[in-house]
Amino acid sequence: MGRAALNLVGAFLAQVSTRPDAAAIIAPDGEVVTYRELAQASNTRARAWARAGIGAGDVVLVARGVSVELYETLLAVFRLGAVAMFPEPAAGLKGLLLGVEAAKPKAVATAGVGHLIRLGFRELRALKSLPEPGDDDVGDEMLAHLPDTAPALITFTSGSTGRPKGIVRSAAFLMLQHELLEHVRRTKPGDVDLISLPVFILSNLAAGAASVIPAGRLTRPAKLDGARLRRQMATHRVNRIVAPPAVVARIVEGAEAMPKLEAIFTGGGPVFPNLLRAAAKAAPGATMHAVYGSTEAEPIAHVRMDQIGDADWEAMATGGGLLAGKPIPEISVELRDHEVFVAGPHVNGGYLDAVDDVSTKSLRDGVLWHRTGDAARVDEQGRLWLLGRREAASGGLFPFAVETAALSWPGVKRAALLAGAPRAKLAVEGDGLDAAEMQRRAAAMGAIDAVIVKEVPLDKRHNSKIDYGRLRKLLA
Repeated sequence: MGRAALNLVGAFLAQVSTRPDAAAIIAPDGEVVTYRELAQASNTRARAWARAGIGAGDVVLVARGVSVELYETLLAVFRLGAVAMFPEPAAGLKGLLLGVEAAKPKAVATAGVGHLIRLGFRELRALKSLPEPGDDDVGDEMLAHLPDTAPALITFTSGSTGRPKGIVRSAAFLMLQHELLEHVRRTKPGDVDLISLPVFILSNLAAGAASVIPAGRLTRPAKLDGARLRRQMATHRVNRIVAPPAVVARIVEGAEAMPKLEAIFTGGGPVFPNLLRAAAKAAPGATMHAVYGSTEAEPIAHVRMDQIGDADWEAMATGGGLLAGKPIPEISVELRDHEVFVAGPHVNGGYLDAVDDVSTKSLRDGVLWHRTGDAARVDEQGRLWLLGRREAASGGLFPFAVETAALSWPGVKRAALLAGAPRAKLAVEGDGLDAAEMQRRAAAMGAIDAVIVKEVPLDKRHNSKIDYGRLRKLLA
């Protein structure tokens, strides 16, 4: 893995040396695992899996929920110079099997129900099942030394096509992504973060912070119990939250003041003004950060709530789009027919299947650009204002422009624009909404018919993005 200090495992082991007895991960049941304990457990797993025939370059399908064991598994795979593969959770069993076909893993690391699922499918039965370590696996430290360009992680994203696309990240790429995100997060040893975005726990392990895994089913973030999460935060003296908008919304909804919170970082879906305001009310001492990025390029832009001026709030309430902030210095951003294209060292250079590159990658003057699919505008200060998915725009109407404005209307909890000719439809969800008033406000923004719905459908993974396919069926 090259020079150990230049990758996440090396950075983690440096933290083990300097603060071995500090909390590394705190499980939902309150179990505290120290840096020393996590290092020992991951090393034991690595030794067991080396005996099972796993080595440098081998792909391991990781099928575990977010848990202490998940990070023991990841660190063990990285110690061996092997490659951890994660299927796209929202793609279900079909997506899992497509991912296995694409990445060709040698083995699977799973537990519990994962073993039962594996037995039901020929493609999964063919994979070696990695054993739990035993007493004989305690021993000298395992740490493969491979080039930093060697693959370390394969994840899948459904993107806009619905077919999972594999993304390969090297050890160096993961470390660069960590460093760029740290320009925003500025993690200190001793920080205690509630984290429901799993990759950030790896980042915390490299930075020396403690990560609290939220209690509840993280696959259904909008259904988490906010009061339970707040009790968890109080018990472990959490001072920062790193979570998608749906989880932040659950935490702050109905919350009394949370004075110990210093910062909230949210992204992975649109961060609308109503969430920023609700979070600021619940945690008045916390700095609110909204981070814009994609699976292929994270981060792209960033804005703090205290950087949003009165004119910006007014622009968002009147159809100007959703403010995402200035692009980070390390990335190049270009708009082509309103669509965001990005280039830079932390922008994914290609998918596992080169067929997927055709519609998303373009080479110009030796620079590789990634097409995000997001529409935006850039203001005179160089800040990005997101307008929604480019393919969802029609007749001069952009989804986020209308949806962000609608969220400022009294009583509206969620809004979704379904563009179309001759008129668009705006689905609004909320309590006590008046149909005539909703229509009056919608018509002021264009050829739009307002429709009050019980629930606006959201994506299955983060519950933060509109599921426009389901919305189309709902409004048909």
